[in-house]
Amino acid sequence: MNEPRTVPAEKETPPGDMLTVEGLSVHYGGVRAVRSIDFTVAPGQAVGIIGANGAGKTSTLKALMGLVPRSGRIRFGDTDMTAVRARDVVRHGIGYVPEGRHVFPGLTVERNLLLGAYTRPWRSGRTRRALGEAYELFPVLGEMRGRLAGALSGGQQQMLAVGRALMAEPRLLLLDEPSMGLSPKLVEDILAVLRRLREEGLSLLLVEQNAKLTFEATSDCLVMENGEVVMTGTSAELRDDVRVRRIYLGL
Repeated sequence: MNEPRTVPAEKETPPGDMLTVEGLSVHYGGVRAVRSIDFTVAPGQAVGIIGANGAGKTSTLKALMGLVPRSGRIRFGDTDMTAVRARDVVRHGIGYVPEGRHVFPGLTVERNLLLGAYTRPWRSGRTRRALGEAYELFPVLGEMRGRLAGALSGGQQQMLAVGRALMAEPRLLLLDEPSMGLSPKLVEDILAVLRRLREEGLSLLLVEQNAKLTFEATSDCLVMENGEVVMTGTSAELRDDVRVRRIYLGL
C-alpha cells in the first residue's frame, strides 16, 4: 500500500466522540422523514446506515450537512453544528459525497477536484498536495485530468465525487449510495478505497443499499425504518441477525 495521506496539524482528530447526534428530526412540510434519532461516530470509526427505501437514510445525511429543515442537536468535536449554515459545514471538517455524484459535467476533472478545495486558495501548497493525493488514490482521474467530467463513466464520476470531497481534507466523510449503478468490479474498487480511508483514520458515515458493501466497509451499523433507528450493533452482528437478513436484506 502507498503511504497514507498526510493530515495537517490543524486537522488532527479531537478527543472524544467526533460526531454526536441527539434528537435529530427532519420535516418536509407536514411529513416527518426522520424522527428524533440519536447516534455517534467516534474518531476513526466507520458507521453504516441501512434500511429500505424511504427509511430516512439520505435525509439524515442531508440534515447533517444543513441541506434540509431539521431540529435536534448536532455536535462535531467541540463545535455545535446545529446552527451552522450548509456552505460552512465543510470548513469544520465534514466532507459529503451526495447520492447521484453531482459532478460538474462541463468542467474538467481537475477543475471539479479543485472546487472541492474552495475553502482555501487553489494555488496553495496544501491544495496542490491534496490534488496529488486524489490522483494517487484514483490514478484514472490523473490520466483524465483534462477531460470533461460529463465524458466520464459512472464509476469514474463516482471516483471524482469522492476525490472532490477529500480535497477539503475532512475528518469525517459522509457518503450516500457510492455504489449506486456500478458494476460488481467497480463496487469492489470503491470498497477498497473505503477500507484504505478507514485505515488512514478518516471517520466514515456510509448510507448504502448494497448491504454487503456496508457490512464490509464499516465496523458498526444503524438500521432505520420509517425515520427511526430501530436496531444498532456491530456490522458483524447485524449481518448475521435473522431479522435484518429477512426484513431489510430480503434473505
